[in-house]
Amino acid sequence: MKDLVAAAVAAAKERGQDVADVPLTAIAATAGISRSTLLRRLGGSRAPLDEAVRRSGVDPGGRPPVRERAIAAAAELVDERGLGGVTLDAVADRAECSLPSLHAVFEGRDGLLTAVFLEHGPLPDLEALVANPPERLEDTVRALHHSFVAALDHRPRIIPAVFGDLFSRPDGPAARLVAGYAPRLYDGLGRLLSPHMEAGRLRPLPLPVLVQLLFGPLLNHMLLRPVLESAFGAGLPSSEESIDLFVEAYLRAVALPPEGDPGSGV
Repeated sequence: MKDLVAAAVAAAKERGQDVADVPLTAIAATAGISRSTLLRRLGGSRAPLDEAVRRSGVDPGGRPPVRERAIAAAAELVDERGLGGVTLDAVADRAECSLPSLHAVFEGRDGLLTAVFLEHGPLPDLEALVANPPERLEDTVRALHHSFVAALDHRPRIIPAVFGDLFSRPDGPAARLVAGYAPRLYDGLGRLLSPHMEAGRLRPLPLPVLVQLLFGPLLNHMLLRPVLESAFGAGLPSSEESIDLFVEAYLRAVALPPEGDPGSGV
């Protein structure tokens, strides 16, 4: 197999391609054998050759970059084991990459978990909402609740794992994640809620309090929902009905009616 690995690497270098992208015909020609002979020696598939190239220390390519593979692998491990169960060794094994490559790309475990949170957390949807905000307060609150529930239900389930780690280890990786991204989260939420406060539609409460009132009850409900479904079955409102109830409750708590209007100010 060593001669085939050398031929594959040489052919890739000559063609300026990854090994995985070099046709077997070209590798066979470099090795001085026919394509059929090459396939026979490989057992009918090029997979053993690519694996042998990888074992020799050369990335055969033809796959997503290390960053993409590592984020996907880490997200799966977070879903399966929680944040505390994710090690760089486990990620490297599942992503089929080396530990040095993980350190080079992410600068350590916290950097990798941060990348996972950024991809699978609520920030992308929140920033998309900030870019095109609803006009009405009620629509804004509803959109935020939908986004939050989607982030909680999204597989792999990263956000529940983050909260689980926060509750169990206040100084753990989740705390560092939240501390790092809290400014961006609150900036986005402030951009959505502050205009309604300035227009007199929202009570002038500190932003952290408005945000905790916005997501706290819904978070409690969604994290406990699997248990509640077992206990109450069909008697439990659907997720959509629950969102409607929590939107109404939030507006009753913090919305102000327009001047001269005793009704809702949404």
